Order: sequence, then structure tokens, then C-alpha cells
Amino acid sequence: MPGKIFYRERTTVQKGEKKPQYRAVAVSDCNLKIYADHLRLTELEQIAKGVGAKLVLLEKDETHQKIKK
Repeated sequence: MPGKIFYRERTTVQKGEKKPQYRAVAVSDCNLKIYADHLRLTELEQIAKGVGAKLVLLEKDETHQKIKK
């Protein structure tokens, strides 16, 4: 069974910004340490391909979003 890398979108990055948009949250069944705080999707895909893992996007929970004033 392949390992899994769970990741989510960062909330502070807007579309079109030239900043990494994703954050790796957890790794399952894979001998892997991720030292970067924020990653681009292509970087995540390369890591997953290198270790033989699947990428799993964690969905946003709209009920716990901060209310912006």
C-alpha cells in the first residue's frame, strides 16, 4: 500500500501571488521528513513521485473560518 501525503491550501496566500500555496500537514505509511513550511504543488507532486506516495488534499471547513471585519 502506498503512503499518503496530506496537504492543504494556505489561507494567507491570494491567487496570483508568487508564494508557495500549499502546506504539508501529515504523512502516513512513508519514511519521509519535510523540512519546508510551504510548498508549491509541483514540489509536492515530485516528492510524492519520488517516495511512491499519493497526495491527499484536505478540504476546507467553512464553519471554522475567521470572520473578517
